[in-house]
Amino acid sequence: MKVLQNNQQVIDLSFDSKEGKKAFWHTSAHVLAQAVKRLYPNAKCAIGPAIENGFYYDFEFDVPFNEENLKAVEDEMRKIVKESLSLSVYEVSRKEALLYMEENGEPYKLEMIKELPKGEKISFYRQGDYAEFCVGPHIANVSAIKAIKLLSVAGAYWRGDEYNKMLTRIYGISFPKASLMEEYLHQLEEAKARDHRKLGKELELFAIMDEGPGLPFYFPKGLVLKNQLIDYWRKIHLREGYQEISTPIMLMKSLWEKSGHWDHYRDNMYVTSVDDMDYAIKPMNCPGGMLVYKSKSHSYREFPIRVGELGIVHRAEKSGTLHGLMRARCFTQDDAHIFMREDQVRQEIQGVIRLIDEVYSRFGFPYEIELSTRPENSIGSDDDWELAINSLKEAVEEMGKPYTINEGDGAFYGPKLDFHVKDSIGRTWQCGTIQLDFQLPQRFDLDYVGEDGERHRPIMLHRVVFGSIDRFIGILIEHYAGKFPVWLSPVQVKILPVSDKFLDYSKEIEKALRAKDIRVELDDRNEKLGYKIREARMDKVPYMLVIGEKEEQGKVVSVRARDAEPDKADLGQMAIDEFVRLVE
Repeated sequence: MKVLQNNQQVIDLSFDSKEGKKAFWHTSAHVLAQAVKRLYPNAKCAIGPAIENGFYYDFEFDVPFNEENLKAVEDEMRKIVKESLSLSVYEVSRKEALLYMEENGEPYKLEMIKELPKGEKISFYRQGDYAEFCVGPHIANVSAIKAIKLLSVAGAYWRGDEYNKMLTRIYGISFPKASLMEEYLHQLEEAKARDHRKLGKELELFAIMDEGPGLPFYFPKGLVLKNQLIDYWRKIHLREGYQEISTPIMLMKSLWEKSGHWDHYRDNMYVTSVDDMDYAIKPMNCPGGMLVYKSKSHSYREFPIRVGELGIVHRAEKSGTLHGLMRARCFTQDDAHIFMREDQVRQEIQGVIRLIDEVYSRFGFPYEIELSTRPENSIGSDDDWELAINSLKEAVEEMGKPYTINEGDGAFYGPKLDFHVKDSIGRTWQCGTIQLDFQLPQRFDLDYVGEDGERHRPIMLHRVVFGSIDRFIGILIEHYAGKFPVWLSPVQVKILPVSDKFLDYSKEIEKALRAKDIRVELDDRNEKLGYKIREARMDKVPYMLVIGEKEEQGKVVSVRARDAEPDKADLGQMAIDEFVRLVE
């Protein structure tokens, strides 16, 4: 695929690469804008970036625009593609760019250009009758776009600010092959059926109430699921030598100033006042962890010190970005901080990678690793950043793990390894992360007494495995389509008596299973057996125990399995002890 850069050079990029997709979808956004301007000449163009899956463009229309208008725009986009327009790039002065946008009545573009440094040359990309200022890159010819689909229309405030004008956002997707579009649309349909918000309600796991946008309410079954994950987390972390702590949900402004969050993360924080002092509700657990470390002196003999926290954090997410458990304002983060000497850095990074690998394997998630480097908005010296980046690289390479580089997307205090899991329908989700940090130990003046009797500065790893436990639950719901593994299922067994005559024996079985820590429900409703079985299958319960006269007389249970083929779902009769071994 030929890609035109803003220096007028043409390079080859594969659509399969991150850069290739970005150029392809960004060009598709320009095609969308061109189509809109042809059909709605008075429409005002705002921004139109490539996103993780596809692209969008924000417009101000002078007429009503909704889903019904998409087909006409989509048809016009296809016409533009058939015109086989080549893209050209050229530079103009700031003054020329401003004049162009004034003449074309584009107030949003005008506003963005005015914010650019004076004297700076501005690149424009042109395709046929449409030109837009843009840094690129773009594909060299729109004819490479073989399949286009406009997906939805939504409202979006200009620059995400609720005090600005509401614009119309059009989402779309495009591909260089029609077969890729078919695969993607199939995936969308599958994702719709697996939507964790829909299944979360049907399976009585959680809900987002009108009284708390972005703030999940967990129902009993959902909390069982969450606690199973937490129990698993605690078990493996205890084995790996982690100590668990808990830090306050709200701490003074001065702490967040010291950590750097007040300067670099303030817009995402909730603040309040207590006794005329400013406080912030924690968006992250790390500053509290610094205070725990600093509460006593430490020796080099203690290292590495591994400290974990299942901390509830709050982040001020925009209402338009909220999405069930996937993007919430409150969630539990499975944080851990490892304090270590410089000679321990590589082995500790590798230890975390092995732990993450173990956890993801248990859930059936393949994953990819991405190394994110220094962002523009960062703290710390060049030497520290170089050492941190090289340490992460060497640790991963020594383990033979492949990884990609994500330039400039590290945390403000250090580079990181991000772990992207792939679910059962091929989507990727960023979950685990390992962040190497030289900065916070300096800011908090952390130290330890070395073998030489002198004070030294520890190095620190921030790391999560699940990421947000709540978001991980959302991913699991969609990954399994609600059919959780037996060990994770909120209800593992449903007992289905054929009639009330067998309730006493059914209750004996229920008691025996509870004694073995098996999560069981007894369906004692006065309903037909077929109805009860269908209900249990709808609830996605792994095992159903049918109890009738033969079962009571033989002191056995008849077992039906959720995950077996329909003609193999009936596993036959078993003694209680035999069934317990099956579940365990």
